Amino acid sequence: MLEQILPEGIDYRNIIWTLLKMVSIVILARLFLAAMNRGFRGVESRLIKKRKTSARPGAAQRVSTIMGLLTQAVTLVTWGVTIVLVLDEVGMDVRPILAGAGVVGLAVGFGAQNLVRDFFSGFFIILENQYTLGDFVSINNHSGIVEGVNFRTTVLRALDGTVHVIPNGEIKFVSNGSHGWSAAVLDVGVSYEEDVDRTMEIIRDVGHTLSQDKDWKDKIIEDVEVLGLDQFADSALVIKVRLKTLPLEQWGVAREFRRRLKKRFDRDEVTIPFPNRTLHLKSVPEAAKVAALR
Repeated sequence: MLEQILPEGIDYRNIIWTLLKMVSIVILARLFLAAMNRGFRGVESRLIKKRKTSARPGAAQRVSTIMGLLTQAVTLVTWGVTIVLVLDEVGMDVRPILAGAGVVGLAVGFGAQNLVRDFFSGFFIILENQYTLGDFVSINNHSGIVEGVNFRTTVLRALDGTVHVIPNGEIKFVSNGSHGWSAAVLDVGVSYEEDVDRTMEIIRDVGHTLSQDKDWKDKIIEDVEVLGLDQFADSALVIKVRLKTLPLEQWGVAREFRRRLKKRFDRDEVTIPFPNRTLHLKSVPEAAKVAALR
C-alpha cells in the first residue's frame, strides 16, 4: 500500500539511511561535546583545588579562564567537522570546500581584519596572563570586575552594575588592581597643632590591631606601612599610609581602618581639621549703597 502512495523511481531506503546517518553524526557530535565538557569540568575542578593551595595568587582564576577558552575552541572545531561530514552524506563533494577554505579564509581575513585582530589580542592576553576572571581592571578608561574573557571580547562589570563589552583588539592600556596583591593607600590629615610622631605611632597601633583581628587578619598580607609626612596641605598635615591586602580586599580593609582610626583619634583627642574660610568685609560708602539700590 505504501508503494502505491509513494512515487516510483525513488530509493526511499537510501534516503532514510542517509537521514539516519546525518542524525547519528549530529548526535555523536553532541555526545562528544557533552563528554568533553564533563571532562574539562573535572580537570578544571581538580586544577582549581590544586591552585588554591599554590603560592601564586590568581592561579585558580587563570585555570577557569583557560579552560573556558579551550571549551570554546573544541566546540567550534567539533561543529565544523560535523558540518563537513553531514554535507558529505548529502552527496556534496567536500574536497572543493576544503580546498577553497584557504582562499575563503584569506578573503574573510581581509574583510574581517578587526575580528582577526580581536582574536590574536585575546590569545596574547590569556597567554601573558594580563588578567583573569575576577580581577579588577581598568581598560580604556572603563573599570570593573572581569566577568568574561574569550578570544574576541573582554566583559567588565562596573561597581554600579554596568556591563562593558570591550573588543580585545581595541585594548590599548590595562591597569590590573588585583594582580597578586592589592593595597589600600590612605591620606590621613591631622591638625598642624598635633605631634606628628605621636600621631604616626597611633596610626601604627591601629593598623597593627586591625591586622591581628580574627575577622581581618586573613585579608591583610603585611602590617600597616606609615610612609611618613607626605605633604603640608592648606589646613592639615597629611600622613601617607598603606595597607597591603589580598586581591580585591583593599576597599573593605580601608573602610574598617578609617572607622577604627576615627574612634582612636576621638579617644586620644587628635584633631582632624576641616577647611576654614575667612571672609573680610570692607565698609561700603553710603553713596555706593544708594547707587546699588537703584
